[in-house]
Amino acid sequence: MKKNIHIIDNFFDNETFSRLAELKLDDVKANAVKVYHNKVFKDETNLSCIDENLIKKIHQNYHSKLFRLLQEISMEKSKIYDYSDLTIIKTGKDYKFPIHDDTPNKLLSGVIYLYPTNNSGTIFYKNKKGDEKEMIEWKQNRGVFFSRTERETWHSYEGDGISNRVALVYNLMTNNIKKVFEIEGRNYFLGNLRWKLNPYLYRYLNFYI
Repeated sequence: MKKNIHIIDNFFDNETFSRLAELKLDDVKANAVKVYHNKVFKDETNLSCIDENLIKKIHQNYHSKLFRLLQEISMEKSKIYDYSDLTIIKTGKDYKFPIHDDTPNKLLSGVIYLYPTNNSGTIFYKNKKGDEKEMIEWKQNRGVFFSRTERETWHSYEGDGISNRVALVYNLMTNNIKKVFEIEGRNYFLGNLRWKLNPYLYRYLNFYI
């Protein structure tokens, strides 16, 4: 297993997991995805498919657990946390997302697999070319977490060609992009320009994992 990838089985309690797995979502085409953003700020929530009570319960019961994990991985990044993004991703059975290393506003990247019982998990690589492929096995209610590093934490995901894939992406986020590059020891101008020059990736990579 690659270092700094944290796997937590049975992440949610049974009631919370069941409520998430029973969410009513729109149909998705085989080669497409549906995205449902739900954000939690200090004093407000911005919701789509998850009701406010459930979002608040998740935040109250699990945020501190993830924040401690972020502190363990990078204490400096934990100091610039601004909000949480809890996004339901419904993936068509034939959809494939390209290899990427996540946008710099994601301090802690996480995914909890919801349903079906079997599908494909998150795939990690040595580089953008896809060398040394390693897949985290899909298991319902399994959480997979890591903190991105510019041009290092290469990963992707895809459907298994049989069933649609539904997961909750749970990210701890920041608005202080410049500080992220400083912490990672990378060039802010070049790194930020890299994302800005690719508007498709900059728009969509905030939530995919």
